[in-house]
Amino acid sequence: MKSTLVRCAVAAVGLGLALTACSTGAGSGGSSSSNGVASAPAGSSVIDKMLTGTTGPNGETPTPLTDLTFSEDDLAKLKTGHYTAAQLWHTSSQLVTAVQNGAEAEFARLGIDVVATANANMDAGTQANQVQTAMTKKPDVILGLPVDPTSSAAAFQPAVDAGTRLVFMSNVPAGYAYGKQYSSIVTDDLYAMGKRAAEALGTAVGGKGEVGILYYDAQYYVTNQRDAAFRTTLMKEFPDIKIVAEQGFSDPNNATGIASAMLTQHPDLAGIYASWAQPAEGVLSALRTVGNTTAKVVTLDLDDPIMVDMATGGSTVAVIADEAWNLGKGMADAAAYSLLGKQAPAFAVAGALTITKDNIVEGYQQSLHSDVPTAVRQVLK
Repeated sequence: MKSTLVRCAVAAVGLGLALTACSTGAGSGGSSSSNGVASAPAGSSVIDKMLTGTTGPNGETPTPLTDLTFSEDDLAKLKTGHYTAAQLWHTSSQLVTAVQNGAEAEFARLGIDVVATANANMDAGTQANQVQTAMTKKPDVILGLPVDPTSSAAAFQPAVDAGTRLVFMSNVPAGYAYGKQYSSIVTDDLYAMGKRAAEALGTAVGGKGEVGILYYDAQYYVTNQRDAAFRTTLMKEFPDIKIVAEQGFSDPNNATGIASAMLTQHPDLAGIYASWAQPAEGVLSALRTVGNTTAKVVTLDLDDPIMVDMATGGSTVAVIADEAWNLGKGMADAAAYSLLGKQAPAFAVAGALTITKDNIVEGYQQSLHSDVPTAVRQVLK
């Protein structure tokens, strides 16, 4: 289940991100081997930064989505404005469903009608066609996530030309400027997610021992900041924990091999961090292969196999998730700001959640406003 932001966002930046990963090999600074393992020499890794907070793709200062509020006069203007909206997503997933549901609920509260909804199935040409189709209904605002930053610049141009307000999730088309082609970017509090992951792993291993990091080794601000925030927090808050292995991947399918090599070199690892759920599944596979039942795993994003492992007392001790439903609500609020002539924030962020075995049900409700999936519910005790 690709149900939270970064796993979906990494897929969702879509062709652009995939091309970035392919064009840079293992990453911007590490050396790589034929199995996709990339080392992280000091000063060259995409996560070798001491972060103090989340920033946008162009260095924007984040605004909490909770800061977006409306007066009674604002609500009256919106409800009498007969405004319409379209939602043009990159793909379908539980994440997108939660974001879409949050946006639709807020649009309904604000009196804005949703006249078109579509997903492009990760195809740039399909997204371009869907923009053109949506524009026949003349929406006042469009919410969406560009499949590919380069091709999406042309895809969304008809909306720009028509004066339609654009609010994007996580990424923007190449060459688009805040306040000109788009009204706002909305994503997660990336630093908070990485920080929570570090605190969860540090606590789980008792504040001491050796740990390893599997990070996404390509230039993408969402994963880069989350991974760097994990590293920064672990070094700052847990001085008795030693990071003995930092290895990057350009393809999450290589995570099993990377984790296996890491465990061979450091069999006494107390814990491992993986950038998101898919590579974390590879870490779990490597641990099972060598019979390691002591190393603790922390990752980000809700995902059925990871959540089942945690629910059954496996190696996973915590999963950090975003508030996906609230993210959708915030996108609708940012769009409404632009309709009112109010300046929507250039970069707004949703909150983060720490989910452990003890609060799985509550975690799904807080993140997705949904029940626990059947596969996870069946193993809950």
